[in-house]
Parts: sequence; C-alpha cells; structure tokens
Amino acid sequence: MSLQSTVGIARTGAKSLRATVPEGIVVFLELSEGDKLEWKMQIDANTGERYALVRKTRAMSKSDEGAKRTTKQTPKPKNR
Repeated sequence: MSLQSTVGIARTGAKSLRATVPEGIVVFLELSEGDKLEWKMQIDANTGERYALVRKTRAMSKSDEGAKRTTKQTPKPKNR
C-alpha cells in the first residue's frame, strides 16, 4: 500500500519541514502522540534514488506521559 503526505514549513526561518503521518500509517505502526520514530536514509545503488525508512522505536511510557503533563502540587499539611 502506498500513502502520500504533503510537506510544509515547520517553523519560519528553520530548515526542517513538517509532514502529517497518514492515518493508515498511524494504525499500521500503532502510533500514539509522543511515540519516537527512527529515520534511516538510503540510496539505491542501482538507480541513485534516495528514500527514507521510518520505524517506531518505542512507545511512550507512563513515566513519559507523567513528565509531559504539568500538575499543580498541593502543599502537605503541617503536623501539629
């Protein structure tokens, strides 16, 4: 199966670009917000065509989720 994305500017003045991961790829790789992706660059020796391989390296852990959230801390009651 082949899917396409459109590349756009990630941030004005930056050299990086942004693309949306197609829904079919999200389902196929079982991606969630915060997951890490590994990108490998390849060049076909016969054709010289450049391509990238992308794989999910790890799922976001519970500790990662906790670090992502900001929570209001309540003071501990004083012992009397």
